[in-house]
Amino acid sequence: MGMQHNPGGASEPVPSELGGFDQKNTMASDTVPSSPSGPNFQEVQHQSMMQRCIALARRALGATAPNPLVGCVIVQDGQIVGEGFHPKAGEPHAEVFALRAAGELARGATLYVNLEPCNHYGRTPPCSEALIKAGIVQVVVGMVDPDPRVSGRGIAQLRSAGVEVVVGIEEAACQRLNEAFIHRVRYRRPFGILKYAMTLDGKIATTSGHSAWVTDPASLATVHRLRAVCDAIIVGGNTVRRDNPRLTLHRDLPAEKPARNPLRIIMSRSLQLPLQARLWQTVEAPTLVLTESRNPEFQQYLIQQGIEVINFEALTPAVVMSYLYERGLLSVLWECGGTLAAPAIAQGAVQKVMAFIAPKIVGGDTAPTPVGELGLTTMTNALSLEQVQWHTIGADCLIEGYLPRRLWEPTRL
Repeated sequence: MGMQHNPGGASEPVPSELGGFDQKNTMASDTVPSSPSGPNFQEVQHQSMMQRCIALARRALGATAPNPLVGCVIVQDGQIVGEGFHPKAGEPHAEVFALRAAGELARGATLYVNLEPCNHYGRTPPCSEALIKAGIVQVVVGMVDPDPRVSGRGIAQLRSAGVEVVVGIEEAACQRLNEAFIHRVRYRRPFGILKYAMTLDGKIATTSGHSAWVTDPASLATVHRLRAVCDAIIVGGNTVRRDNPRLTLHRDLPAEKPARNPLRIIMSRSLQLPLQARLWQTVEAPTLVLTESRNPEFQQYLIQQGIEVINFEALTPAVVMSYLYERGLLSVLWECGGTLAAPAIAQGAVQKVMAFIAPKIVGGDTAPTPVGELGLTTMTNALSLEQVQWHTIGADCLIEGYLPRRLWEPTRL
């Protein structure tokens, strides 16, 4: 993705936050860093193995909803003897794969996992019990599970069984990895990302509506990797009518991994949509249409094309995110125009913004911009992004940050 720029600091390579396409659930031949024993070495070892857990967990990016991303490593006598990750909901947890790989070598070993082991029965048995039974003597945890069914209980069960537990190793990185899961658990909504590409003068298209392409191929490839790790993409009717998008993964993805296209969602109150559209082709990816219209003829036409249609009394971004939570989604990518982006922001449906800026100028008083009317009349009322990062991607710039928490706290949903 190029370089990440920190205000007042030097440039450094950007980590591959949108990668994670290797899905093999196998044990690596890595060994623990070799060094004399001591508290400093132990800290380095813990950090190194937790980073390995995160790397393993990332192999399932986009595939685990509504479950979190979890990786696990088992170390015995300075060697990794077992590791694994959680591939998708309904499959065994990361700890189970790691224990299977380690076999009898798990007895007396240290287990690393980026998220607290569960202690309740769901689709799979409790991991905490499996660790105790396997004879693990130490468990190093990246972060406590925010799920109230687990939160602290898995750790407590391990400690009560005499297992040493260390908590909080690489905690910030573990939280970033599972920011969508944490948001879903705490706020009962999927995590929303608003993505748009604009020119240097803030236009997403020309006055004629032409928008292909604002950014260069490197940025487009980044967008497609972003789509691959989200559960759904949302656009409005205007985008369908104007751009006729595919919203599929058809650029610069590794050939060794079959691309998992996310659910494509169209929000259209009126259902005034074209009879012929690329989104009606569902061989590559499913399409869901959300509407207020009771136009039975067009709805039947869509259904015949393999499109799912859901009717709402009042179709709003907040209502849609609540509905998508019930469908089990973790992350939603808003790729809509400014008309829909504004209420999505105002109603707390967006937590993160990813703005791609191309070094181009098109001008035009009526050329569309990425966000419509928000009712903000003074610059002092502007929404300032938090935890901002800048990246260069080819000739383009990506600004990534989070909207203020006050916009999406539960009182506003």
